Amino acid sequence: MTRLNKLLASAVLAGATVLGGLDAVQAQTVYHRGNTGEPETLDQHRTATSYEAHILRDLYEGLLAHDAEANVIPGVAESWTVSDDGTVYTFTLRNDARWSNGDPVTAGDFVFSLRRIMDPETAATYANILYPIGNAEAINQGERDPAELAVAALDDRTLQITLTAPTPYFLELLTHQTGLPVHPGSVAEHGDAFAQPGTMVSNGAYRLVEWVPNAQIILERNPYFHDAENVSIDRVVFYPTEDRSAALRAFRAGELHTNNDVPHDQIRWLQENMPENFRSAAYLGTYFYALNHEDEVLSDPDVRRALSMAIDRAFIVEEIVDGGYAAAYSFVPPGIGNYGEPAYAEYRGEPMAERVDEAIELMEAAGFGPGNPVTLELRYNTSENHRKVAVAIADMWAPLGVSVELFNTDVATHYAHLRDRGDFDVARAVWIGDYSDPQNFLFMVESDNTGFNYARYENPEYDALMDLAAATVDLEDRAAILYEAEEIFMEDLPFIPIYHYVSLNLVADTVQGWQDNIQNIHPTRFLRIAED
Repeated sequence: MTRLNKLLASAVLAGATVLGGLDAVQAQTVYHRGNTGEPETLDQHRTATSYEAHILRDLYEGLLAHDAEANVIPGVAESWTVSDDGTVYTFTLRNDARWSNGDPVTAGDFVFSLRRIMDPETAATYANILYPIGNAEAINQGERDPAELAVAALDDRTLQITLTAPTPYFLELLTHQTGLPVHPGSVAEHGDAFAQPGTMVSNGAYRLVEWVPNAQIILERNPYFHDAENVSIDRVVFYPTEDRSAALRAFRAGELHTNNDVPHDQIRWLQENMPENFRSAAYLGTYFYALNHEDEVLSDPDVRRALSMAIDRAFIVEEIVDGGYAAAYSFVPPGIGNYGEPAYAEYRGEPMAERVDEAIELMEAAGFGPGNPVTLELRYNTSENHRKVAVAIADMWAPLGVSVELFNTDVATHYAHLRDRGDFDVARAVWIGDYSDPQNFLFMVESDNTGFNYARYENPEYDALMDLAAATVDLEDRAAILYEAEEIFMEDLPFIPIYHYVSLNLVADTVQGWQDNIQNIHPTRFLRIAED
């Protein structure tokens, strides 16, 4: 019996214990869901990855939510109004919203939650996504008290949020995990341990039953959810599937209903042999290498430029990852909303041979080259896909006199190391858009974004442009300002963009209701599992 089969058997036996016998288990609809990383936390205010977001989306519901096609729909809020100047949002909460223990979900719960994520003691990685809320940034920086956040419960069913300035994408922001509420009583009683089985109280379609680290996370249908009668799947079992090849084997053996990535060297085979089950769609995401600007070698802009120029992105997307991806010469993906064409690197379109020659010259001018080589450590999270890209890029950098030492860890350790400012030279990372707006990519390297500015990049001119864009109401003017910021980004290269993503999913024939969408969001509540 494979390890995954053992986990599946364990999930079935657990169902028998909870529901009272094998007959109940047989009547259950269980969804076995591959999720390509182990969560570091299920505290929605401390999460930082899409791996966690997939699970939190099932456990909680914010004021707004996404449907199966990633459209914004009412969540706990059944309706809302916006003031004429675009700064005051008034939400009316549905009267049947309940926590998984039966408590009503109130406007005060959202006030508590929004104050908690902004409280600097929470150390929320993603807090700055909600900086449009009045006083949010000052509170998060420790300059004001959390009670001064511009959110108010006018009564139990009416929540008012006042923004510092009009924010065209604010409703979309509220669908993000940072906008998910916590249960105040559970946080008060259990502190940071509120996000564990037995202590978590959630308000979404599911509740947390079990979490076995690096093995499985089990959710069960929440009977108090306001739309519970339309939730078809009784139990969801999430498996961390960092090993994409093993996940593909498990999927083909019927051990997984879906998995949210595939081994890239198998894409052509999947296209030819499993076209109905292999799903690929446009996706808001960029695969990149972060460069440590505090590193003695990488602090030189000519070195960073040389490293970027020497990467043959066309070869990587056509021969290494083979996933229909697009070579990236901008950090912001093309096609994003509220923007236009992104700011491309000026060497885009130049022949590779010329680019390599220029890169060698830049390195020699910086004091490096084949006669004076430099060694860089390249960190990546464990995956055969990431290793192949790293090996290919190491070969591309060799003519520049750059020797690469590869270092890999699991995904949780990898991102924790970057977030906590651990030592590194070059590090693989990815950014998946939380909403379709260029700010969601460019904000990563603002100097005060300690959670995602892996490069330790500081540029006052860049920061000033991002601040100006945040205060600009006209979308065309704002797009021009953000474009200017991206031009600086592509010149300074805190991150080297390598390719833009498409989503890659394995979906069994028995899974119904799956809709490909640009954000690759697939809440379990909208899915069904048909009988074989």
